[in-house]
Amino acid sequence: MTSSVPHFVCHGCGARVAIDVALPFGCPNAKDGDDIDHLLVPEEGDAVFAPGSEDDPFLRYRAMLSPYRLARAKGLSDGAWAEIVGALDQNLIAVDGRGFRVTPMTREAALAQAVGLDSPLFVKDETHNVSGSHKARHLMGVMLYLRVLDAARLPLAEGLRTRKLAIASCGNAALAAAVVARAAAWPLDVFIPPDASPAVVARLKDLGADITVCDRKAGETGDPCVTAFRAAVRDGALPFGVQGPDNGLAIEGGRTLGFEIAETLAAAGSEPGTLYVQVGGGALASALAQGLFQALAAGRLARMPRIVALQTEGCAPLARAFGKATDIALDAAAKHRTNYMWAWESVPHSLAHGILDDETYDWLEILKGVRTSGGAVVVAPESAVERAYDLGKRHTAIAASATGTAGLAGLLSGPLPPGPVTVLFSGIDR
Repeated sequence: MTSSVPHFVCHGCGARVAIDVALPFGCPNAKDGDDIDHLLVPEEGDAVFAPGSEDDPFLRYRAMLSPYRLARAKGLSDGAWAEIVGALDQNLIAVDGRGFRVTPMTREAALAQAVGLDSPLFVKDETHNVSGSHKARHLMGVMLYLRVLDAARLPLAEGLRTRKLAIASCGNAALAAAVVARAAAWPLDVFIPPDASPAVVARLKDLGADITVCDRKAGETGDPCVTAFRAAVRDGALPFGVQGPDNGLAIEGGRTLGFEIAETLAAAGSEPGTLYVQVGGGALASALAQGLFQALAAGRLARMPRIVALQTEGCAPLARAFGKATDIALDAAAKHRTNYMWAWESVPHSLAHGILDDETYDWLEILKGVRTSGGAVVVAPESAVERAYDLGKRHTAIAASATGTAGLAGLLSGPLPPGPVTVLFSGIDR
């Protein structure tokens, strides 16, 4: 097999980046104050959805991943890709006790009954994924790209090993980054808030991450951790977070979750129904929408699941943007970001603290998915967030956190939809 070099395209300005000559992280045209929503997404040619038989998603879905296509375009064999993935997987097992495997998606009859749903309720369980959440999928995609640059001896790889990785996060994303970075023996800077869980901080230290605590200053807008992280990137660090505008490859790695859901729905012969997904920074929902659209374009799904994005009443910038951006306005919104998306004005609070991002960084791709699928953006009251967490504990065997079960709060916050429902339990209860 041979392939052409993959390109990423900015959905805001149209910039096109060949990933063998430029890192497809932030858009090269992005400038402070230009108000364009710069975000690099993989350039799609003919729809490809060609899963293998492997249980490791980065082997199973390799044909759909740009780092794999780059490897083949630059002369690396399929076996060489398997060796790169396998070596990282073995290191992940040594560091975290597990590697990447297709995660279970099961019908939860007791939970459906407790919710009052007559149709099937599927739960996609990410709590046993690497580092206990879906976040490591995003970062594995980035690391595989860096490994391919090195293995193919591309000029772009020169000096990369002298640059540290960097991420801003209060929990699961930081842990995922630290696990993947440790498995790759790559130093990592983590920017966290002062109220980060002591257990998370302790684990980050065990994994060898360098930690910077970022206090929120009076009158400051936006997440101070993200501000510090972006300053580190400007100073030479490699963006190893899950915000799409900072690293388009992170979203592509998360597509594997959408591929798995598409395969499960197709194998079950199930009508796609409705997918509820919790949204903070937005990487998860953006990756799901992109992955499911790829499966749809290849004929593996009869239609897109209706995507319902959930935010809490304590912090709902995506819902605010959804109310302002009509179908017609979506293209224009990419040129006028601050008319639709800006930082939440007050300090957010919720039991689902992992989705309290000041901004939904990947907002526009989510709104495209929501609009195109006939879905919605729902703001759940805190009582629904708490009830979702309680129902998940009492009616499933999945030990998910309140953030992890927050998508279920979307189902609890409105009329029950017709047909099957899928929710994600995205992170383990620590």
